[in-house]
Amino acid sequence: MNYDPTDIRAQERDRMLAEQRRRAQEKAEADDVRWLMGTKRGRRIIWRLLERAGVFRVSFHTNSMTMAFNEGMRNEGLRLLALINADCPDLYLQMVRESNERLPNDPGRDSQSQREREPVTD
Repeated sequence: MNYDPTDIRAQERDRMLAEQRRRAQEKAEADDVRWLMGTKRGRRIIWRLLERAGVFRVSFHTNSMTMAFNEGMRNEGLRLLALINADCPDLYLQMVRESNERLPNDPGRDSQSQREREPVTD
């Protein structure tokens, strides 16, 4: 099919189709997040992803490339957190409560994040 820059109707039709595809993808992603957050196991998985992404810690590092990497990871975690807060904020609160109930050495916690919370002793 050839592109005709003067065919306004075809451009409008293409724009509408692209918008419909975008909305369908957003709805599917929101449904997936709600499904995953709907179980305790799913909330543990999401919590680990958020911790590993660095959402709950500062991404600063003296090496600029390391800091850029950390910020990229954190940005993706923040995107996931925004999806959760938009689509199922009540389940986010439940996930936080469940995370606080777990023991510090629980396999559901990220060991690196746990080490960062431990006080440094010399």
